[in-house]
Amino acid sequence: MNTVALIAAASILLSACAATAAPAPVAPSQAFDPMIRDGVLSARLSIPDSGQPVIEAGVWLPTEAAAEPRPLIVISHGNGGDFRSHHDTAAALAKAGFVVAALTHTGDNWRDQSRATDIVGRTRQLSVLIDYMTKDWSARAGIDAGRIGAFGFSAGGFTVLAAAGGDPDLGRLTDHCSANPGFYDCRLIGQHAGTVKEAAPAPRLPHDARLKALVVAAPALGFTFTKDGLRNVTQPIQLWQAGADQILPAPFYVEPVRDALPTPPEYHRVEGATHFDFLPPCSPKLAAGAPLICTPTPGFDRAAFHDALNDEVIRFFKAQL
Repeated sequence: MNTVALIAAASILLSACAATAAPAPVAPSQAFDPMIRDGVLSARLSIPDSGQPVIEAGVWLPTEAAAEPRPLIVISHGNGGDFRSHHDTAAALAKAGFVVAALTHTGDNWRDQSRATDIVGRTRQLSVLIDYMTKDWSARAGIDAGRIGAFGFSAGGFTVLAAAGGDPDLGRLTDHCSANPGFYDCRLIGQHAGTVKEAAPAPRLPHDARLKALVVAAPALGFTFTKDGLRNVTQPIQLWQAGADQILPAPFYVEPVRDALPTPPEYHRVEGATHFDFLPPCSPKLAAGAPLICTPTPGFDRAAFHDALNDEVIRFFKAQL
């Protein structure tokens, strides 16, 4: 497989591994109107993107006045999600004193999969979100631009690692899929082989030095990150793995990232959890439309896990930011 084919395959792989959120687009379980609940204000944002479609985003922030600007946490969702995909974590962080902004990745969400393979666009959009929140948002004075963290799940985990300075080695896809042809990601690459455009240029993933701490859950394409590729990712990292991940199985995704980081991360392996347990418990309406991400894992309490997950994420970001 040539370099161009590998790049295209990597992009396709992201859309599979990250969050095969549903076989078809699924409408969200509820509207997202401006509201105040439990001391947290939440609202929808529309962010200009210089000639690209407007980026949909959401913001959560404490209603209590602060004596000084607050840290900002940005969130990148997995494939087929949107800015609400980690709403419980966003609200918990805001209640703990952070400003939180989560984007809907353009062309990679439940309504639109036209850019689901655009890995360069994902990292660039994350920087656009940070630019807006720190330079253009009406309440930007309440953000400390020197204290910015990121949370990413699955494709979002890959996104924040790349944005923080990671350079994946897409050439590793060949050996990975030769050794594991039955893996879901490799089967998907085979199904899309005819879509490779030989003239496509090699992408360079944008980096953003403003990211000071990362929480990474079940990162897609973890095996493409080597020690050399992660040498510039020196930020503190909290790394999460689902012990029974059926989408990104061990030891090919989380372990390579854990072992290649220049500074050992704070590592959490959640025994009994599957990939989609990193998403919050589903409403009845969402569960009816998206059983793949909502079906309970036998013997695993997703709600209790999210209480613990959110506590650990808050503790980590408080310590690092």
